Amino acid sequence: MPPAGGVLSICKPVGMTSHDVVDAVRRIVGTRRVGHTGTLDPGAAGVLVLVLGRATRVAEFIADADKEYRVEIVFGRSTDTGDAYGEIVREGAPARVGRDELTAVLHRFTGRIEQVPPMASAVHVGGRRLYEYARQGSTVEAPPREVHIFRIDILEVREGPPAGAWLHVVCSKGTYIRRLCTDIGEAIGSGAYAQFMVRTRVAAHHLDETLTLEEIDRLASSGDLTRALQPTDAALGDLPAVDLTPSQRQAVLHGQGLPLFKVADWQALMQARAIRLRDTQGLVAIGKVEQGVLRPFKVLRES
Repeated sequence: MPPAGGVLSICKPVGMTSHDVVDAVRRIVGTRRVGHTGTLDPGAAGVLVLVLGRATRVAEFIADADKEYRVEIVFGRSTDTGDAYGEIVREGAPARVGRDELTAVLHRFTGRIEQVPPMASAVHVGGRRLYEYARQGSTVEAPPREVHIFRIDILEVREGPPAGAWLHVVCSKGTYIRRLCTDIGEAIGSGAYAQFMVRTRVAAHHLDETLTLEEIDRLASSGDLTRALQPTDAALGDLPAVDLTPSQRQAVLHGQGLPLFKVADWQALMQARAIRLRDTQGLVAIGKVEQGVLRPFKVLRES
């Protein structure tokens, strides 16, 4: 019998699309109610968080969370996709790039920046996805989008030739690491692309806690799939939580708001994008603060 709901943290392998992984899990688990919380490029590996059953209702709160990546950037060449799988569009003399030069350039790409999505992306322009235009050989001007790069750490520098580096990036949702590498290369003056990329974190889901598809298949075959599933409440661990009293739980189940001053530690909730409302059995609802009231806007249980 398919599980009622839960969250799976999967280590996506290189070569599979996010939808390939979703389809594989649907076959393994035996349910169509499987979704992902944000795509990962076919050429990238790492954390892909899937939601099953009832947990599909909270996918947006995982998708909206911050993410972390490690990427190998190579200088001296640019591709039309920003990674190692695209066509070369620029190639110059092998570049030598030192740590000091790279550090100076990276400062331009931290904080809130505008980023133009790459053509090989799923962003909609004119009612179609950019990659659909790209497959037809067309180039479309996509409007820039604001993203937030919280931190870029230099893990290793290879001065070259060809020059390269390993970077650790902490960023908001919607950030294209391939585009970031392209833009860094333009700033250096040599061009660059992402040779390899791995997503190491999505919200509270870390790479060292993920399972492979093979491991999930073995657990399902032995009837132990629940061991791989994370409860919805724990999966949203980056959101603040409120433990409801019995009377508060009843109010929330009927869609009623709670006066904020009656909620423990309410000061810490004021700026939260979403708040977990839970009891001893787990997650009851997702709420947010509006005009001094903690209002449930997504009730996850029946009254």
